[in-house]
Amino acid sequence: MGSTRVNFRLPADLIEKADVAARVTHKNRTDIIKEALQAYLDEVEEDAAFKEAVTELYLDDQIGFEELTAFVGRQDAESIRASKQILDQGEELADELADL
Repeated sequence: MGSTRVNFRLPADLIEKADVAARVTHKNRTDIIKEALQAYLDEVEEDAAFKEAVTELYLDDQIGFEELTAFVGRQDAESIRASKQILDQGEELADELADL
């Protein structure tokens, strides 16, 4: 997997803690921040409400299929995509019937 450069601001005390952790673990600041972010994402991915919110974003066309897959897994994402297609077809049919 490739990497993308990002720039953001963090509170000074958080950076100081990251720097101390980096020194103690013999890692660099970037590795400490990446590990912390990964740990956070691992935790929220287990939360059912979070998965529901990600699913809603997909159903509302706010995120793509690959983003959905990253959070809910391939099998669940395929099921959600199939459900979305059925829902979309139902809405199209309802619109056509309303025009009659």
